[in-house]
Amino acid sequence: MTRVLPPLVVLLPLLGAALALAMGRYKKFQVAISTATLSLMTLAAAWLLYYVDRNGAAIVEVGAWQTPYGITLVVDRLSAIMLVVSCIVLLGVLVYAVGQGIADGNRETPLTIFHPTYLMLSAGLAVAFTTGDLFNLFVGFEILLAASYVLLTLGGTGSRIRAGVTYIVVSLVSSTFFLAAIAMVYGATGTVNMAQVAERIGDLPPSTALLLHVMLLLGFAIKAALFPMSFWLPDSYPTAPAPVTAVFAGLLTKVGVYAIIRTETLLFPDDAPGGDLRVPLMWVALLTMVIGILGASVQADIKRLLSFTLVSHIGYMIFGIALSSQLGLNATVYYVVHHITVQTTLFLAVGLVERVGESTSISKLSGLLKAAPLVAVLFFIPALNLGGIPPFSGFVGKAGLLVAGAQVGGWVVWVVIAGAVLTSLLTLYTLMRVWNMVFWRSRKEVNEGYESFLINTLVENPDADDEPRTQSTTPRLMVAATTAMVAVTVGLTLFAGPLFGLGDRTAQEIGDREARIADVLPEEARDG
Repeated sequence: MTRVLPPLVVLLPLLGAALALAMGRYKKFQVAISTATLSLMTLAAAWLLYYVDRNGAAIVEVGAWQTPYGITLVVDRLSAIMLVVSCIVLLGVLVYAVGQGIADGNRETPLTIFHPTYLMLSAGLAVAFTTGDLFNLFVGFEILLAASYVLLTLGGTGSRIRAGVTYIVVSLVSSTFFLAAIAMVYGATGTVNMAQVAERIGDLPPSTALLLHVMLLLGFAIKAALFPMSFWLPDSYPTAPAPVTAVFAGLLTKVGVYAIIRTETLLFPDDAPGGDLRVPLMWVALLTMVIGILGASVQADIKRLLSFTLVSHIGYMIFGIALSSQLGLNATVYYVVHHITVQTTLFLAVGLVERVGESTSISKLSGLLKAAPLVAVLFFIPALNLGGIPPFSGFVGKAGLLVAGAQVGGWVVWVVIAGAVLTSLLTLYTLMRVWNMVFWRSRKEVNEGYESFLINTLVENPDADDEPRTQSTTPRLMVAATTAMVAVTVGLTLFAGPLFGLGDRTAQEIGDREARIADVLPEEARDG
């Protein structure tokens, strides 16, 4: 059974996408197929996580071709965690999208296109998280790219097409770096199987290994939106429909982070030739954190603001990876899970805000605490979480990273720690500014000149009263999906102890490079 599950989590969304496309004329069938597919994926991923946590990595040689000659699927604790969290988020966002489609007549997410493409996106994620070789990681990235472009441009508006062009150009640049790196890795080592590459890296000249390391990191850094290659994200994500923006924000950049974790722990650890890039990664982490949150603090649109916070908090994960300690990796895994769920939930909540307030502009919104108290709560809880307020998971993850940094020490680490604390405070300030102006402030305050520059944005309706809007246009299914995702984010706090225990076992596993090589490669394929 366990040998069936790793390929099954890839095959299920592929088959589901084909069926959903064939049922294009039958909307209810498409919804049922997508929901059933993602539910089965979630169950399979959960069983895989249970199995690998108890028994070690599940390794499947597809088509019975022996490693490294065939395609090898490797699901360890890190892969399984990413699969489980991804499936939960994909399922939650799908329910939200269905609710939005019912309310809007599927104008934003036309079913014939949306469901097959959404399942292909799920397949791309599954490929990326389960593959044991670099080339199929590239294949996973390209499946994600194709599906993402279609989802990003749904509706065909001018702004979405422009954002889609920017996104695909940047993604193709990233893919070019990655494909070139794969060719160079194969030329230098004679393989693209990651375990075998890891085994052979030690035989390369340090300068060659360093070049390969840098090329891989460049490709993955663009995917993860690290500074200075993060400029594309705030212009691309906010234009998409709310469910698409939410799933992009939660998952797509984390695929790049996942690839960086594999690069830094399996292929190029500190003691490997060309492996010690800890200090440059720390500076990149610091700049990503600080510049991202400074960009967020001056935004007037909530979606763009959250896009900048998304960029900023990628820096925390890169900091944990750069520490190269067990606690640092443990906290990084926990923070990745936290950020996927919380960032997705915030974008779902903003979608509800947009329905109630008919805008995402901070200057045009007010009084939503009175108009839609449930929506206000659904935004407030993940906002506090992302801001790092105790006892939420954002605080737990950041505390783990800061403690790990303090244990490693060094003046560069302490500078990054200071930047991380500053970023957390600015995140809280930025999100509470949104709360104050969008939810707490009354319409009357706006009209009377709460801030004079905001009055100009309301000149078309200067006599707007303080009557609350109703939630009649907010479908219950959208609210239910957002509420469920908020519950998941709270669950990360309630079960922080067991999750950190799982993270500790994960950090031990991915840090044991020799054991991974021995697990994947048969004895006759080992060098020497």
